[in-house]
Amino acid sequence: MPQEFTSSVDTLVPQVGAGLFKLGLALRTHAWRDNGPRGLTPTQAQVLALLLSRETALRLSVIADGLAVTLPTASDAVKALVAKGLVSKTSAPEDRRAVAIALTEAGREAARLGADGPEFVAAVVEALSPDEQAVFMRSLVKMVRTLQERGDIAPARVCVSCRFFRPYAHGINADAPHHCAFVDQPFGDRELRIDCGDHVAEEDAVAAQRYRVFEGKGN
Repeated sequence: MPQEFTSSVDTLVPQVGAGLFKLGLALRTHAWRDNGPRGLTPTQAQVLALLLSRETALRLSVIADGLAVTLPTASDAVKALVAKGLVSKTSAPEDRRAVAIALTEAGREAARLGADGPEFVAAVVEALSPDEQAVFMRSLVKMVRTLQERGDIAPARVCVSCRFFRPYAHGINADAPHHCAFVDQPFGDRELRIDCGDHVAEEDAVAAQRYRVFEGKGN
């Protein structure tokens, strides 16, 4: 018997979940294919990418949180990377007595080779119109923030939780409605950042209020 179309959340949510699962499957498949020839597992490649993006040595617990993996998984990946000469152990920037993980020159080069991610990601995003890209970026920011609030991922360096973010400072109908106080420039949803190196966390109450404004639920 053919199923009738409905627009209820009960049917939408599973379909969105199925779509995200397929995207995740494609990402994992390409991660193995692209990193295999370089002698890296996807987790090892992610460790290198995280260290490159943070531009500083990181403690093992920070790496595990940043990749949303267990400490043993992060430890195994780091041990393999040390053996390959791609990372080294050094003193943590915030505590010289603690051990942190840093990229070697070879590791930095390996991280840069994989910094752009799978080429197919750029291709599928470019298939969207500029307006669709902006909506997609905005949706990603909301999803990442929700995951963060649920405790499913470590705090992310997203615009909406940054001290420098000013939502709709230039008017809701402006082409570039938001403002970044760090660079003192307006920007739009297409320029939102999921992981910004200049991010400075805002106080929770202030960040929550700004996010409500970003969602259109505040003033």
